[in-house]
Amino acid sequence: MHHVIVGAGPAGVVAAENLRKYDPASSITLLGAENKPPYSRMAIPYFLVGDIKEDGTYLRKDAAHYSNMNINVVQNRVSSVNTAGKELALADGSSMNYDRLLIATGATPMKPPIGGIDMEGVYNCWTLADAHKIIEKAAPGSSVVLMGAGFIGCIILEALAARKVNLTVVEMENRMVSRMTNETMGTMIKDWCVSQGIQVLTSTKVSEISQGAGKPLKVSLDSGNSIDADLVICATGVRSNTAFLDGSGIEVKDGIVVDDCQMTSATDVYAAGDVAQGRDYSTGEYYVQAIQPTAVEHGRIAAHNMAHGHNTAHRGTVNMNVLDTVGLISTSFGMWMGVPGGDEVELVDKEKYKYINLQFKDDVLVGASSLGMTQHVGAMRGLIQTGKSLADWKGKLQSDPTRLMDAYLATAQQQASDLSA
Repeated sequence: MHHVIVGAGPAGVVAAENLRKYDPASSITLLGAENKPPYSRMAIPYFLVGDIKEDGTYLRKDAAHYSNMNINVVQNRVSSVNTAGKELALADGSSMNYDRLLIATGATPMKPPIGGIDMEGVYNCWTLADAHKIIEKAAPGSSVVLMGAGFIGCIILEALAARKVNLTVVEMENRMVSRMTNETMGTMIKDWCVSQGIQVLTSTKVSEISQGAGKPLKVSLDSGNSIDADLVICATGVRSNTAFLDGSGIEVKDGIVVDDCQMTSATDVYAAGDVAQGRDYSTGEYYVQAIQPTAVEHGRIAAHNMAHGHNTAHRGTVNMNVLDTVGLISTSFGMWMGVPGGDEVELVDKEKYKYINLQFKDDVLVGASSLGMTQHVGAMRGLIQTGKSLADWKGKLQSDPTRLMDAYLATAQQQASDLSA
């Protein structure tokens, strides 16, 4: 049996390791498109800051790890997939056959359709090659424009602030991190960044990037103003990396369509991570949930089903975001935006940058978000993931949403009592 995994990020690496455990006699090939050992994109900001060296981003620190597990790591890009013949065409003109295939190719940064987006000095922060270019130009005191204040943008923001650049963030939405915050919480994050010396322009778009006068680049805004910059970083979103699947017969929507076992519409082809439309625990719906814990879980489940057949279903991953923005921790879990007909409670302290919001469906906690209050993170996730009735604890949380841990312990004790009865 030859298992081929396309994509050497967390989903691919975890899948390869689990396949070796589940299927000791199989051949396993891990295909990575970059000329680097498998690494974590989430570690790149730490490399930008200088907290780690490049090899600190590698998913496995032992250089012999993959060879010791008899996993063949190949640095080559897949250009097309022939599912009928179970064959991959590679960028160097060669081909590779598979018995079972896992596609874990992650996502690709999107570039807005504006003039100058491909100029020298305008980069994504997505690969180690990008990181080296940014390190060269993002010296202390340099002027940097960051396009995008979503989750990825704010991770990059943290690293740039640590490099002590003069930073301006341009975000088209009316708040920061709009996919995990409501207007109150997102605006508080913006206010915090401004208090830390970072200029944040929300409800603003970059209209053009051109050659500058006093600086290498001139960033023109839809407000009519412009910013001179040494460096522009584009973090305006990503899309699943599926273009190479055109003509393969594999069904693709926002990402690759998979079933509960991570199998695609093609026989013996699976998908995992940011490229796959996986199941959401809270809604049961399928969509791309581009977070590393989901990618790891997808990889593990896909590997088990590739080795043993379809006997392990994915129950779904709780939508989860934890973000550090210049020292201010924000979180969101589950259906943080609420459900139709549901109840909510909110606690706001703008002066201290503390916020908590709980969302209920009947007497079940289905979503939560917080800012500057990390002590509740475990209880939030636990209550949402168990989906247990809060009974009279719902009212107590509506009176005091900081009692999450008390509610979690009470529901856990009730569950234990029910099981022993």
